Amino acid sequence: MLERNQLKSRTQVTFVLPEETPAGPVSVVGDFNQWNPAAHPLKPRGDGTRAAHVSLPSHSSHSFRYLAAGDYWFDDEQADLHDGINGRIHT
Repeated sequence: MLERNQLKSRTQVTFVLPEETPAGPVSVVGDFNQWNPAAHPLKPRGDGTRAAHVSLPSHSSHSFRYLAAGDYWFDDEQADLHDGINGRIHT
């Protein structure tokens, strides 16, 4: 799930997954963090989900995916668009 919060010239995007699906650590990776899995790991929230926050320029478009333990890559069903390999988000 993707949550967005407009902040002046930036948009805070929160990438949200269920706490245990998939099991183990998960990171959101994309062109906004040079596909670095250490940059935005998802952290548990009190509501049974885990999330990572990323501040992106408003009116921009970015590719992203999730990377879980065991080199398991997967997409977000709620991405604005899928380009065949990656999800895309528009801010």
